[in-house]
Amino acid sequence: MRHNILNQIEENGFFIITSAQINEVHEARLMTKFDNRVNLPRIFQENQISILPLTRGSYILGNFDAYQDLNYDTNIESTNFNLPAHIESINYNDLYSESACLHCAYVSGIIDDIAEEETLPTISGRMSSGSFRFEIRNTVRGNTYPISVENSQLEIDGGYVYCR
Repeated sequence: MRHNILNQIEENGFFIITSAQINEVHEARLMTKFDNRVNLPRIFQENQISILPLTRGSYILGNFDAYQDLNYDTNIESTNFNLPAHIESINYNDLYSESACLHCAYVSGIIDDIAEEETLPTISGRMSSGSFRFEIRNTVRGNTYPISVENSQLEIDGGYVYCR
């Protein structure tokens, strides 16, 4: 391999790669965003590797699990919600994006039902993360890695506040 990534991860537990290095092979923005574990490239899956952004131009690869499995309780009864009749711009049979789904959930009352209180939408879209630190504890080897993030790009699908 060009950057000896698998060996670096084996020796150090992680490898830091830049967008420029990724762009030598494929477009970085397409090779660094994997919303679900099943979307990871085969080499990531086979070697239990995840990738996370550090800055707008660098990423960390390592043997850590960056995904949370969802367990659905099939014993919970579903609740039906309807769109208000005067809302004509949302077709619940054609929800084509995350934002369309969230708009539908909001106007139909699903968000308020989950929050158990009346809410208002307040934030969405792409923005800078600012600076923060966290630890990755869920690793293949059981190690903990401190991670520093500096102004990475993030996207918030939807944020809501309580109406008090």
